Amino acid sequence: MEVIKAIQNRKSVRKFSSKKTDWRDVIECVDAARYAPMAGGNFSLKFIIVDDAEKIEKLSEAAQQNFVNQTSHVIVVCSVPSRTVNAYGDQGEVYVRQQAGAAIQNILLAVEEKKMGACWVGYFVEGQVRSILGIPEDAHVEALIPVGYASEARGTSSKKKSGPEMDRILYFNKWKEKRMKPLKGITSA
Repeated sequence: MEVIKAIQNRKSVRKFSSKKTDWRDVIECVDAARYAPMAGGNFSLKFIIVDDAEKIEKLSEAAQQNFVNQTSHVIVVCSVPSRTVNAYGDQGEVYVRQQAGAAIQNILLAVEEKKMGACWVGYFVEGQVRSILGIPEDAHVEALIPVGYASEARGTSSKKKSGPEMDRILYFNKWKEKRMKPLKGITSA
């Protein structure tokens, strides 16, 4: 699959079919996270693949989102920022969050490539998630990613997903500058 196509086709899935995902496919999706950018070569992330139905139910309650328990696997993304903070001070916390976002996106694109569905869940009660999975205090829970096969209802819409218009988000050389200045000595044809 072409990466641009995967980016354009990726959707947050909140309705899953009863078809179970293969744990090996889920591991391959997590493997994609290892290739995310990392500050100073300090990979600060850990992943927990949860397939225990009782724990998934509890994670769904911690997230207060019922669709989480419709899946057979949930990937829990955690960060342990100590090495990165030791290397970069307080700015290391920012770098770890950036790394987590890039790694999560890699996972979501790998899920799309495998024709499965997922949703990046950022709302949850962290203390509950820690308790359910035995996550230590020095680790932060960054996201829950329920992974499964989308219900048949997904993809029936002919409406193409689109982001914000480029002219609303893109500036050149400074804030609010909407036009690219021509290079000196170069004229347009």
